[in-house]
Amino acid sequence: MIVIAGSVVIRPEQREEATRAALAMACATQGEPGCVAYRFSADLADPNTFLVFEEWESEDALARHFQSGHMRVFRERIPALVAGPPRIQRYTVAGKTAM
Repeated sequence: MIVIAGSVVIRPEQREEATRAALAMACATQGEPGCVAYRFSADLADPNTFLVFEEWESEDALARHFQSGHMRVFRERIPALVAGPPRIQRYTVAGKTAM
């Protein structure tokens, strides 16, 4: 399993547009084969910091995601909405257990 987690600071004046872009991206991605979880949320201490969390079944599923049309559109839209580069980490996970 592959987990991707990170954050990006959104320009305050672009927050509504960034929210729309994030929701559209999440909605389109959640239906992709191999996507276990994909969501954006806002940091409670700073609502202009968006958090992303993704779980993928395989490397192939993630590779297909990066080639999707909605990913291309998202990548085109996001530079005008963010205040700086994202901080994203990728993890390869052997398994998970509910707590």
